[in-house]
Amino acid sequence: MQAAAAQGATTVTNVAAGVAHSMFLKSDGSLWAMGNNDVGQLGDGSSNNTNRPEQIVASGVIAISSGAQHSMFLKSDGSLWVTGWNANGQLGEGPSLYSTNNPQQIVPSGVIAISAGGYHSLFLKSDGSLWGMGKESDGQLGDGTFVNSVTTPEQIVPSGVTAITGGEYHSLLLKSDGSLWAMGANNSGQLGDGTYTHTNRPEQIVSSGVIAMAAGFNHSVFLKSDGSLWVMGGNGFGQLGFGKYGSGTNRPVQVVASGVVTVGAGGNTSLFLKSGGSFWSMGLNSYGKYGDGRWSNTNLPVQLVDSGVVAVARADVFGLFIKSDGSLWAMGDDVFGELGDGFTNSPPSLPEQIVPSPQPALASSITFGTNIQFQTTLPFGGIFYLLAGTNLTQPFSQWTRVWTNSVYARGINNFTATIPNPLSSRAAGFYVLRSQ
Repeated sequence: MQAAAAQGATTVTNVAAGVAHSMFLKSDGSLWAMGNNDVGQLGDGSSNNTNRPEQIVASGVIAISSGAQHSMFLKSDGSLWVTGWNANGQLGEGPSLYSTNNPQQIVPSGVIAISAGGYHSLFLKSDGSLWGMGKESDGQLGDGTFVNSVTTPEQIVPSGVTAITGGEYHSLLLKSDGSLWAMGANNSGQLGDGTYTHTNRPEQIVSSGVIAMAAGFNHSVFLKSDGSLWVMGGNGFGQLGFGKYGSGTNRPVQVVASGVVTVGAGGNTSLFLKSGGSFWSMGLNSYGKYGDGRWSNTNLPVQLVDSGVVAVARADVFGLFIKSDGSLWAMGDDVFGELGDGFTNSPPSLPEQIVPSPQPALASSITFGTNIQFQTTLPFGGIFYLLAGTNLTQPFSQWTRVWTNSVYARGINNFTATIPNPLSSRAAGFYVLRSQ
């Protein structure tokens, strides 16, 4: 589905969620990030968290993926880049690098798809070969071993692979014939092979008809060409969506019969989009990440947005989605700034728009008297300036700053300014609220 936007507007086209950090792409090929950055997973050259989106790469990026504490992105020239934690070799930079806060090029060309698992990384080349690096102790790379770290990229499957996804400790892949394959941890039946035994080689789970898949913490979901949604694995939080808690399955089970167009998984949650752009989810709902005002888990699919959603990403405690107008929305936990709304306190009860950034209202309450008092509730946090001017045609840089507030707590009337009443001068006065 193509996102509609005003001609010439820069819109959000893709989104990814790590454990506590977020990444998104804009239509100009720029890469942006926010949230936790303790091991450089944002790739901005620092180890500082940020609660507002910051640009990491100016142009040329076409795909992104976020792991637990590392990030991957793909450029239009087919080069693969990584940043963040490398303790298990997930960056593919060799054993000597513990972490990096600047993006590093791993493969110079030929890469067409990427996926960051919890502590491992997967990528596809244009010849259909699957490659991996990182943690292999549960067999998630599928190279035939159970070792703690694979520190440089290695070929896993020589050809025929069309799509990949990495979960916390397991991986899924699709082949060109529509078959679904799995490898790695299987303690909850997330591989769907009828056992609870880990495997370090890809094994076929479904022979044909699969067009998309996603891997969570200990469960998997996939989509067939008829629009049906299937699940397998752990179900402690209702993430399989078949009406039970705790009782999972080690064989694929159909949950939705038709109409599904996109699937996703994050932590102990599953999500999907239907053909009308409605957004659905099931499983863990900690920190209100569903954005529907509830904090309770669900073992059946719940509709969160009725239409207009074109892409989704979800971690265990927060979620992100893109609407058809190219706007980015977020909900859930925000303790590291991963929502990008500028606040650092309690999460929002409903989804909030992050990009384009909403303009702050001048005031929801104005009181006249000896002084003028402005009060307003702001849609995002940060540093705000109340500017005064007498000529609406002047650029804001020429207006006078009369008040400054730093707002980092969500609340009612969280910006307040009191200034002397200038009306006795009989001159026309104008005020505008701007953010840094």
